[in-house]
Amino acid sequence: MKVFDNPARSEWNTLLQRPVAEAAKLEAIVSGILQQVKIKGDEAVRQLTREFDKAEIDQLLVNEAEFREAARLLNEDLKTAILTAKANIETFHKKQLSEPEVVETMPGVQCWRKSVAIEKVGLYIPGGTAPLFSTILMLGIPARLAGCKEVILCSPPDKQGKLHPAILFAAQAVGVTKVFKAGGVQAIGAMAYGTASVPRVSKIFGPGNQYVTCAKQLIQQEGIAIDMPAGPSEVAVYADASADPAFVAADLLSQAEHGADSQVILVVSQESLVKSIQSELNKQLALLPRKDLAAKALEHSKIFVMKDEGAAIDLLNEYAAEHLILACNNASEWADKVVNAGSVFLGHYSPESVGDYASGTNHTLPTNGYAKAYSGVSVDSFVKKITFQQLTQQGLQNIGRTVELMAEAEGLEAHANAVRVRMK
Repeated sequence: MKVFDNPARSEWNTLLQRPVAEAAKLEAIVSGILQQVKIKGDEAVRQLTREFDKAEIDQLLVNEAEFREAARLLNEDLKTAILTAKANIETFHKKQLSEPEVVETMPGVQCWRKSVAIEKVGLYIPGGTAPLFSTILMLGIPARLAGCKEVILCSPPDKQGKLHPAILFAAQAVGVTKVFKAGGVQAIGAMAYGTASVPRVSKIFGPGNQYVTCAKQLIQQEGIAIDMPAGPSEVAVYADASADPAFVAADLLSQAEHGADSQVILVVSQESLVKSIQSELNKQLALLPRKDLAAKALEHSKIFVMKDEGAAIDLLNEYAAEHLILACNNASEWADKVVNAGSVFLGHYSPESVGDYASGTNHTLPTNGYAKAYSGVSVDSFVKKITFQQLTQQGLQNIGRTVELMAEAEGLEAHANAVRVRMK
């Protein structure tokens, strides 16, 4: 990790840039795959699964026997862990539900807003280097709480044409409607356009590699909603003199192991912390099964020494991390100053991995600086907000002249007349 000592604010934008993929080349490849799925449907999905996942799939839809086998294969401890995480995530997300509140803006004029579930949603769950069954909990639970009628899930099969047992167990636990053995761009295309097997959905959720991310962005241009723009996973850690170097190193590596294109940022208040944290990084990295991926991520990750705590928080707000860890004694105080972050972890005993799995908050979060404008996934992500209004005759009399005057001033006579004919 390269170290920068109190860089000038004019340099921050350049220093905080994320690794960038070659967009034009990527889009051409992804667009071609999407077109194949659009034209050939299931046939293209099977062919592309054979090509990319080296798996022969006769039936894309997972059947009941496969669910039973998954439940049998999964060890009881992991089942309990999944169900514990499920309970915590449900508890947190249930509090996001609210009943419509009728507001009388003036006598006889009532307005309200109601949450209506998106009827069909699609969840994409990566299954390559790491089967992310935890993401099923993060997406399936708010979808069910929101009341979505159809929740379908796509995930890439292994070479034997099977899905990881934990993926199937978690999908069944949260009430996913149908699960399909399809991954990559072809899965996004199948959910976006619909095939003989895979239903067309209105909104697609879930993380993925650069190809999946590009596919989601392209189908969004065709009118299919997506959860948010997303890129490789990232974490930023702020550490002061009270931080434990071993804790900080572990947090940095927990994100670096996601993939070679992940990025971690460390901001420290004292230069003396750099050497001790780097020493811990090297020690812990050597023990990781995914050390090669993590090492590549660290190559384009950075350490900033910021002696002014206020400037440190400003730098972190400019970066707008997906995950932000405040490893300092006065974490709650500094938390009030955080304005750009996907999810924030306060103090020395709040590792980012608890949010990834089981604390209750959602781990599907904006990356690549989008935390400046986007929120993480919540129950709201699975609903539309529809407004209603109802006026009595007296209510229209009270508000009518206001509407007439405004419509006439904009030159929209028919608008004015829609009020006028009723008032007469």
